Amino acid sequence: MLPRYKRILLKLSGEALMGDKNYGIDHEIISQYARDIKSVTELGVQVALVIGGGNIYRGMNEAETGIERAHGDYMGMLATVINGMAIQAGLEKAGVYTRLQSAIKMEQIAEPYIRRRAIRHLEKGRVVIFGAGTGNPYFTTDTAGSLRAIEINADVILKGTRVDGIYSADPEKDSKATKYDTITFQECLNKNLRVMDMTAFTLCMENQLPIIVFNMNKEGNLYRVVTGEKVGTLVTS
Repeated sequence: MLPRYKRILLKLSGEALMGDKNYGIDHEIISQYARDIKSVTELGVQVALVIGGGNIYRGMNEAETGIERAHGDYMGMLATVINGMAIQAGLEKAGVYTRLQSAIKMEQIAEPYIRRRAIRHLEKGRVVIFGAGTGNPYFTTDTAGSLRAIEINADVILKGTRVDGIYSADPEKDSKATKYDTITFQECLNKNLRVMDMTAFTLCMENQLPIIVFNMNKEGNLYRVVTGEKVGTLVTS
């Protein structure tokens, strides 16, 4: 089977790593993700990863916690590095070579993010995990994913979630919600569909970088997406 994409940026939410738990990391989910990622690397696909940190720390309301936004965002960046280390461990247990790069220097556990080095790792068949977001407060991991995808010249962003695509409304609240197989960036804006935060979405739109939103928690879906099956929702220009 020939892959449709040569280089992908896989964006995973921190919440997805919880599985059925209320917080933290479900190691069954980590193992499943590792198997799925390994299956596409065996096709020769170059894989980069960005993971959120919402399962460990989500930016809380400043009025409630007394923690200012910038300080809280740095806490969230550290949570993404913990998740990156967890999925790195899962991948290496599965026999996949990885490199963890951090936008915040922490030499004992991760390389500093260097674009050319990241691309070289990908060319050598290593999975590169980008931690600590962009390294700046006020930017989400969606934005980090879009930025890194553009920097490494990825063919597509694959946004792995717990839902199977983009709907006209929240399918858990509206039984009449319809799923889109394909949709344009402009249609998403016109319909006010929240695919990503606006900064991340605009980066993809301006650089004509397609996005596929799909259910990563169904084993085998990543392989199906990469080999061109119609899974999830494709957002294009």
